[in-house]
Amino acid sequence: MILMKDIIRDGNPILREVAKPLTFPLSDHYKKLGNDMMEYLINSQDPKIAKKHQLRAGVGLAAPQVNESVQMASLLVPDDNGKIIFKETFVNPEIISESVRQACLSEGEGCLSVDKVINGYVPRPDKLTIHYYTLDGKEDGKEKTIHLKDYPAIVASHEIEHLHGHLFYDRINKKDPFKLSDDTIVIS
Repeated sequence: MILMKDIIRDGNPILREVAKPLTFPLSDHYKKLGNDMMEYLINSQDPKIAKKHQLRAGVGLAAPQVNESVQMASLLVPDDNGKIIFKETFVNPEIISESVRQACLSEGEGCLSVDKVINGYVPRPDKLTIHYYTLDGKEDGKEKTIHLKDYPAIVASHEIEHLHGHLFYDRINKKDPFKLSDDTIVIS
């Protein structure tokens, strides 16, 4: 079980590395890693389990955040009512197209690897098309291409950027953290 102590923090050089692609068939180690990352997200969104294990709630977790510099990230995205609207573990994800129109979260972004609050809007593409391989037990390595928009696209962008050595605050406007272009969608 992944705990907060297993998540590396900002300043660790692995968070700034470009993660290595994985090859199939995946080893048992990487299958377990993907399953453990998803388990962390599930547990972190359950108030009783999160409190018991002192887990910070997360909607995404990338392998570099648990000290594994490989291209794998798990996403568990709920809607406003807590119903899961997107659940997937990406292996070797690649953004193949993105919208010109940007979106951001009204409250900004946070990260399990960044302990301090960093204020500012984090503009990202509102729509993404992502090509990746699955981690799904009997169908490991199945190729998929999906289209995401709004909150799931923001979460996917955040996690995929971890695989390229970027952190969310790299996108905040340094001179004016709350400045956005006029057509940016702000998601509450």
